Amino acid sequence: MSIDQLTAPASARRPGQPAQLAHFRACLEDVTGHRLPTTTALHAFSVEHYREFWRTFLDWSGLSWEGTAGTVSTSDDVQSARFFPGVRLSYAENLLRPLPDAGDAAPALTSVHGDGTAERFTRGELRAAVQRTGEALTGLGIAPGDRVVAIAPNHAAAVVAALAVSAVGATLSTATPDMGPSALLGRFGQVRPTALLVDRAGMGRDGVPADGVLATLLEGLPSVEHLVVLDAGPLPALPGRDAVRLADLVAEVPEHPLDVSWPRLPFDHPLWIMFSSGTTGPPKAMVHGAGGSLLEHVKEHRLHGDLRAGDTLYFHTTTAWMMWNWQLSALAVGAHIVVNDGPVDGPETLWELVAAHGVTVFGTSPAYLQLCQDEDYRPRDAVDLCGLRAVLSTGAVLHDWQFEWVARAVGPVPVQSISGGTDIIGCFVLGHPEEPVRPGRCQSLGLGLDVAAFDSAGRPVVGTPGELVCRRPFPSRPLGFLDDEDGARFRASYFSKHPGVWTHGDVIEVAADGSARMLGRSDGVLNIDGVRIGPSEIYTIVRSVPEVAGALAVEQDDPGRVGSTRLVLLLVLRTGSVLDAPLAHRIRAVLRSQGSPAHVPSVVLAVDDLPTTHNGKLSEGAA
Repeated sequence: MSIDQLTAPASARRPGQPAQLAHFRACLEDVTGHRLPTTTALHAFSVEHYREFWRTFLDWSGLSWEGTAGTVSTSDDVQSARFFPGVRLSYAENLLRPLPDAGDAAPALTSVHGDGTAERFTRGELRAAVQRTGEALTGLGIAPGDRVVAIAPNHAAAVVAALAVSAVGATLSTATPDMGPSALLGRFGQVRPTALLVDRAGMGRDGVPADGVLATLLEGLPSVEHLVVLDAGPLPALPGRDAVRLADLVAEVPEHPLDVSWPRLPFDHPLWIMFSSGTTGPPKAMVHGAGGSLLEHVKEHRLHGDLRAGDTLYFHTTTAWMMWNWQLSALAVGAHIVVNDGPVDGPETLWELVAAHGVTVFGTSPAYLQLCQDEDYRPRDAVDLCGLRAVLSTGAVLHDWQFEWVARAVGPVPVQSISGGTDIIGCFVLGHPEEPVRPGRCQSLGLGLDVAAFDSAGRPVVGTPGELVCRRPFPSRPLGFLDDEDGARFRASYFSKHPGVWTHGDVIEVAADGSARMLGRSDGVLNIDGVRIGPSEIYTIVRSVPEVAGALAVEQDDPGRVGSTRLVLLLVLRTGSVLDAPLAHRIRAVLRSQGSPAHVPSVVLAVDDLPTTHNGKLSEGAA
């Protein structure tokens, strides 16, 4: 296959079906009286007249809401603007309501398990499950404004519980069972949850059973009033803690007709608490609003991904990554989503899942695509991918040769390199159904997002790498951080480098045609094969090893895996200590048990000293 075939627009995979973007553009032109014939003209209008853009999109989207949308944004200040203060809506209602092309009998959710079995829900069945689960949670006393944390693999029970939490108006934060207690408490300790939902599968580690790890967590989370078990194992017997099984509570809720009337709450009502690793201190606890998250996701799914009823979306993710939340929102456009709690045993694992479940849009990472290429695995020769119309990739830089590998080994399928972050619960750059795919480039800037590259003097540059910034307000900007009443930490994180402008921490090159190339992080956060890790998380854990006096975590190109990165840990040891094999093993073990597998370094080296900045701070960039 020639590389010329990469240049077909994504819409070519839907013969006879115009992209939803074309319909929206026509609507926007009718409403505003502006002609918007090109991709760059449409994007320019969407940011220069962002109030008209977002108001028109809200109406065009058909989302269910009440109130008034007269005030679109309260300010032109990126840091303080609030969107649609007069609008009230329900996130769960908008995901699960019957749609013209996706009624109650349409497929909604397939949950694939590691043993190959699968659970399936129609839209009606999923709505009923969420309704009954919400009533069970309400019976426990969980109410709007409460904070709930969930530790679970990526399966149907986690999806149902998450949507039920949002349905009753509580705020949710999620993580995976294989994260160690230190990493979990670094996050959930800031949340101070009322309830903990937990599936203990995979929670045990280093000889400590799952219930022992759970006991450690609960000791660090004194605010938890309700311990709710999602798995089918025996209920934990923990001193002073009563546990209930969610399935038992739901079984007590009587079945009744689907006359769902979940409360519609303010547009900015807190929906999720997400965590983004920083270079210093604990992970940042960011609060995301229901309306902004929903509006951004529906825009991305419909306008950029052309996702609609009849599509099946599988994005390989865990409950600890924002792509899990992003995929849930695809239910709002009538798409069928697939989740998976099984391991990746080899390059064939995910492609076989895509084929078996008729996936039309497959989301993955550069690391997985590189694994397939390194193993000389050719999906087009091994499985039937006739239904696949797009491959999405995020989490790290997607290299030119990986686009070319997909063209050769998968077929003439558009590859959409998308990038954004937990910070905005969405994407700054992503696909475009009318634009060609070119190796190494993201097809377009996100509509309604005034993305630019700034040089060191804070001036926008085109065709040259610079700091990724967003210059105008956008709905999915986080509401703020927990425990940051005056907004000082929020301001320091995103607005101190370029006042009045959101600074994201990525390096980007934006071309005149609106396409972009992502070039990695600029802020010291480590990105190891798509998993972002704050160095401070590693330093907190290794500080417990008596022999370690200082540490520095560095991201490095992996010489053994082209296009991948590895974690290197530099250590200054205390006098008399030696970095021998047993000590290196113990350091890796504590990082795995207290952090996660992603925190374990590929290389551990002893050094005499660590590089610092002029003011004495550790300098990962100088290592």
